[in-house]
Amino acid sequence: MDDFISIIVPVYNVEKYIEETLESVRAQTYASWELLLVEDGSSDATAARIEQYMAQTGDKRIRLLKQPCNLGAANARNRGIQEAQGRYIAYLDADDLWMPEKLERELGFMKEKGAAFAFTGYEFADEQGRGTGKVVHVPETLSYRQALSNTTIFTTTVMFDTEKIQKKQLEMPVVKSEDTALWFQVLRSGYLAYGLDENLVKYRRPGKTLSSNKLEAVRRIWNLYRKVEGLGIFCSMYHFCFWAIRAVKRRV
Repeated sequence: MDDFISIIVPVYNVEKYIEETLESVRAQTYASWELLLVEDGSSDATAARIEQYMAQTGDKRIRLLKQPCNLGAANARNRGIQEAQGRYIAYLDADDLWMPEKLERELGFMKEKGAAFAFTGYEFADEQGRGTGKVVHVPETLSYRQALSNTTIFTTTVMFDTEKIQKKQLEMPVVKSEDTALWFQVLRSGYLAYGLDENLVKYRRPGKTLSSNKLEAVRRIWNLYRKVEGLGIFCSMYHFCFWAIRAVKRRV
């Protein structure tokens, strides 16, 4: 199946949200997919909820993979990459939601552009998954240099074509902000990311999460510039200023 999509979801302590996320996948207008749920040692009832859901729906496209202990999102996504059977890889966070046409629209867009790497627009949502009306628009393309100052690529919107990018290149570095580190890694190797400026994702922001902790976000991005990308201090400061401005604009 040439257009088969593997959807990778790292799962950790999301019993409140996981069923709604699963429903948003099963509601897709594009049906040729597998859903790889990588259970990362949750301490709540997440695994039990998933197993119950799988039994109730009987949907054989859903696979539950269990990590031996909590190894973090990067390792969970990398496990999914190793197990994936599809040509295309799509990422989804376990508390986010897709619009029904997300996979169909993005796959068609990738074919139209001949893209190896694509991402879409998205909308911020509250804890109940209701859209806030704050939609993040995305540029037509992003190169490595552009992405350093504009980390607008959101994990739940991303899709890769593994016939153009080898799976080994899609393994996430085990660092904080591992997703952004991967985008930099792929773009630095010469690929271009193509943006589909349509609101196809709801980014749920439940309470105090890692991404909503602003000081921690600042530290993570600075660490990426200096320690992962190896940029000089003045180059890092230049890109960091533009990153900060755009990050604020996305949320205001």
